[in-house]
Amino acid sequence: MENNTHKLVVIVASVREGRFGPVVGSWLAEQAESHGGFDVDVVDLADVEIPLSLPAASPKYAGDDYPRPDGMRRLTTALESADAFVVVTPEYNHSYPASLKAAIDWHFTQWTAMPVAFVSYGGAAGGRHAVLHLENVLTELHAVTIRDGLAFPNYFTAWQDGRPLDPESPGYAKTLLDQLAWWAGALKSAREAAPYPA
Repeated sequence: MENNTHKLVVIVASVREGRFGPVVGSWLAEQAESHGGFDVDVVDLADVEIPLSLPAASPKYAGDDYPRPDGMRRLTTALESADAFVVVTPEYNHSYPASLKAAIDWHFTQWTAMPVAFVSYGGAAGGRHAVLHLENVLTELHAVTIRDGLAFPNYFTAWQDGRPLDPESPGYAKTLLDQLAWWAGALKSAREAAPYPA
């Protein structure tokens, strides 16, 4: 990886049968690869073992000794190697999927002082309620959420052949990625200069 690129992990959050998330995730990964500022890795939570039952100890204090299942290793490794994240999420009942909450809760330090951007999709609100809830959760974990996200209202009529019909979408994606790259560089330099006081 070149010094001017950042390791970006794109997390596809939905595990629902017939989900649209992989389509959005694939398009966003393509935009990120074209951007030139990222080395992109897509992690689909449907491929990860994510139990809802958690160990008694907090991952904040257990650190590397936290007892995660072997089926979660790919996710944990990806989170630990990342410089930045994009979460691709639908909106279920005005919030985000349980699969994503569980994936977040199984980790802690992996989110600390890391930039996170959001790409959402749904009905009329385009997944914005899910993103509002995620911003609260990830702020609690000391992540830095990116202001300019992407939202796709009524995605079922707004996409065709794996691409959004709105011609402005690539431009919005570039804005998101520009901000994410800036924060990835700034936060990486800050983490290298001094440990984050979490």
